Formats: sequence, C-alpha cells, structure tokens
Amino acid sequence: MTRSTAVAPDRREKPAAEAGATSPHLDEAERQQAAEHAAPRALVIHEVVREEGEEELRRPVSALIWSGLAAGLSMGFSFLALALMQSALPDAPWRRLIDSFGYSTGFVITVLGRQQLFTESTLTAVLPLLVRRDAATLLALLRFWAVVLIANLVGTAIFAALIAAEGIFAPQVRQALVTIAAESVSGAFGPILLKAVFAGWLIAMMVWLLPSARSAKLLVILLLTYIVGVGHFPHIIAGSAEAAFAVITGHATPGDYAVGFLLPTLLGNTIGGVALVALLNHAPLVPELQGDGDVGRGAARSRR
Repeated sequence: MTRSTAVAPDRREKPAAEAGATSPHLDEAERQQAAEHAAPRALVIHEVVREEGEEELRRPVSALIWSGLAAGLSMGFSFLALALMQSALPDAPWRRLIDSFGYSTGFVITVLGRQQLFTESTLTAVLPLLVRRDAATLLALLRFWAVVLIANLVGTAIFAALIAAEGIFAPQVRQALVTIAAESVSGAFGPILLKAVFAGWLIAMMVWLLPSARSAKLLVILLLTYIVGVGHFPHIIAGSAEAAFAVITGHATPGDYAVGFLLPTLLGNTIGGVALVALLNHAPLVPELQGDGDVGRGAARSRR
C-alpha cells in the first residue's frame, strides 16, 4: 500500500519552485508570490484528491453513516430551494434559468461542510483503487459506497417526509414541490441514464477542480451544480429527495422510485464519475505515478 501512496517530493514541489524563479524582473518576495499563484500540476491535483479518498476509505462505518446521513438531509435543501424559487417566479421559458440557482444550495452545504456525498466518491474513493489495483482496496471501496449511498438515501427520505406534511408551506410552494417531484420519476430509462451520466461527470469534475480553485471554491460549486440543475440532469441524492417526496405524497409508487429514478440515475452517475473523470484524469498520469513507484522501490532496496 505504501508504495503507491507516495509522490516524490521533488515532483510535487517542482511547479511552485519554478514559477517565476528564473525571472530577472522579480525580487525574492515577488518570486514567492508567483509561486503561490502558480497553478498546480495535474499530478498534484491527482494526489490531493487521492489522499482524500484514502482517508475516506479508512473512516469507520459509524462516521460514514452519520456524515452520509447529514449529507442526505442537506441535499434535500436543493429540492426545497428549487421549489421555493420556482413558486415565486412566473411560468415562463426562462424560469428554469433562475430557479436552478436554488438547486445548488444542497451541494454548497454538503461540499463546504465536508459531508459525505456518494457522487463525490465516484472520483475520490476510486483513485486509490486505480493506483493500487488490489482486492483489498476494491472491497474497501464497495463497503464505502454501500454505506454512504444508503445513508444519503435515508437522509433524503427523512427530509422528504419532513416537508411532506400539509400546512407547512404556502399552496404555491406545495404545488411546486409536487410538480418537481413528479418530474423526477416520469422519464424513460435510457434518457434518464444518459442524462445522469452528465450529472455524475459534472459533480466528479467539480471535485477535481476544487483543489486548484482556492478562494473560488464557492463559484466552482455554484457553476457546475447550476448546470446540473438547469440541464435537468438527474442526481442520485438530490433527486432522491424529490422522488421520495413523490412516493410519500402518493404521486408515485415505490416501483416508480426504484425503476423510474433510482436504478438509471445510480448507474448514470457512477459511469459519469468513474469512467469520464476518474479514469480519464488518472490515465495520463500513470507514467508519472509508476515512476514514483520505481523511486520508492529503489529507496526500499537501498535501505535493505
């Protein structure tokens, strides 16, 4: 395990050390400024995200359950905020361009609050497996996914039950909740799966971008999750609050939830995160990662 988790220090520090270092027009303080503003290399981003995944895979089940439950509850606010904004806007073609900002609410809470969200883990927790490629890591990944996904879904179901009670919201808000919920379970399997691929792709790409976003993290989260909302791309956790609300209020059956939403969305989100982000961002770095492994093995041999 230790062989593949280390990146040679000179590789990781090289971009910052070289940024402006040879410029005759900068003094020492300005060269340091240039180094601080240099964009990290893809390998650095890969290792930051992978190390986060390593930590996730090591977390105890109890911690994953509570963090996943919190994330599911928080993601319910994407559904609620979307309905609140939709109910306050006229029924016009441009309405979705505005109310989709509400859809980003749950993602902002979950990501900045460091709560465990399943679709983020299609990148973070997969990178350790792509590096090590062993059965132990695969089993740890499957355990992690199962616990987090179930906890997320339970959280969204609890949130949906809380807002489903009559008399909590004004009639127009209630109608918006019902309309959005009904839409979440009304599509055909194939189109839902394909659109869910885009959602998984965007959310995993958001995770990949965050290490280099610095003070723009909020903007990155808002922008990419806004596209998920405005594009009606199904998200397994945010959409689960909608689909669960439809079942609880009698506008859909459990079968509609399972076949019309859960299965195609879960498959699509996972494909989008694993195949289109984890694999494609890992593959170009394999030669460098293997080189680091060779360095580590050489050091181990020299110690023996």
